[in-house]
Amino acid sequence: MQRKAYAPVAALAAAVLTVGLASGCSTGSGTTGTGEDPKSGESSPSATAAQPGKFQTLPEPCGKVSRKTLRTMLPGVDDQSDQDAEKTYDGQPALTYDTDRRVGCRWSLEGPDGTRHLSVDYERVVSYDPEVSDDDRARQLYEARASAADIPIGTPSGHPPGTPAGNPSAGSPKNQGKGGKTEKAGGGASAQLTAEDDADTSPTPTATGVPSAPASPTANAADLAPRTLDDLADDAFLNDRLATADSGVHRDITIVFRSSNVLVTVGYDQWAADKRHIPSSEDLQSKARGVAQELAGHFSD
Repeated sequence: MQRKAYAPVAALAAAVLTVGLASGCSTGSGTTGTGEDPKSGESSPSATAAQPGKFQTLPEPCGKVSRKTLRTMLPGVDDQSDQDAEKTYDGQPALTYDTDRRVGCRWSLEGPDGTRHLSVDYERVVSYDPEVSDDDRARQLYEARASAADIPIGTPSGHPPGTPAGNPSAGSPKNQGKGGKTEKAGGGASAQLTAEDDADTSPTPTATGVPSAPASPTANAADLAPRTLDDLADDAFLNDRLATADSGVHRDITIVFRSSNVLVTVGYDQWAADKRHIPSSEDLQSKARGVAQELAGHFSD
């Protein structure tokens, strides 16, 4: 009789267990019914990723500088034979392995006033960080290049903070040698170009003993100093460096500008074998800016 009393209890327990298991299978995944169990700290699939850049391809660089501009940049190109002139105008494409990410072109010509070189380089920036847009990554790279060139970001006048307007490189310890004399050339404010300081138009001895050319009455050191450019693309800076060697004197102008997620670099330089004829900072800067403006215009079409 005692064994028969336990039978209904065992049956009831088994029934309850069966119902509980069935209930757990139907409700254990939560109210969504998706079977997912999001954990704290995990990103939601619906989170907004950083925006891609405006530009997904790059132009063919050798065809983006007009012949009219090249004729100005490379004086004497039309004095060559037709075949040589055509080759000069065509330029030399830069070696690249991905034309959607980086392209470039270079032109050069040896003329009566020295050898001149022009180069353009395009880089399309892609951010691989989902929280950083292509534009922001391009801006970071631009600022890094400006910093490496000692360009004062946010000071488009060309005056580094705390620097007298008449000598924009005097306040930079990097540009001072023994006795406080400027050693690094750049922006028309170097020892080689002290004739531009204080609007002095008389020839001035340089660090190498070669008199510099008189300053232009329309330009001053602040106008020609390395600086940011407010009127070019989204961001832009200009750098100007002058160097001397046994073979002559060399001025190198570099302009870097950013349009959305594309960085463009324009390089323009002139070598002069005669150290008495220093390449004009004002002339080379003006021509380099003309090329940069022409290239920037293609991104606004």
